[in-house]
Amino acid sequence: MDANKNNKGGRKPKLNPSKNRYVFRLTDEENVGFLKLFESSGMSNKAKFITTILLQRELKIVKVDVSTMDYYTQLTKFFYQFQSIGNNYNQIVKILYRNFTEKKASFYLFKLENHTKDLALICKQIIEITKEFEQNHIQKTSER
Repeated sequence: MDANKNNKGGRKPKLNPSKNRYVFRLTDEENVGFLKLFESSGMSNKAKFITTILLQRELKIVKVDVSTMDYYTQLTKFFYQFQSIGNNYNQIVKILYRNFTEKKASFYLFKLENHTKDLALICKQIIEITKEFEQNHIQKTSER
């Protein structure tokens, strides 16, 4: 019963309520710039965005380029496939020497070595394309 007398209902008061209010006006050009900054910040509340900037709190803006993420995802998948080929290489050599004669095994190893050289060339091309992609796309977006 005593608890009900002290409870008036409603919302619990905040420990540190925001009581002070400031108003400022922007020109059309300033407003466009403000909205670009606000959108790039990713914050959902303009008041918190303004207080963050005014009180010089650290504001981090992270931009995600979907095409770059897709490229690196595909590159990572390809790298794992390439790695699995390397892991299976030794197993293939052991199986060849165990199941075939020395002459036949060396013949198949010669073929395998030629395919490995082709894979090495493809790997070099991938590295060159990746360097070109980073120079043309990733470094340009980080300068903006």
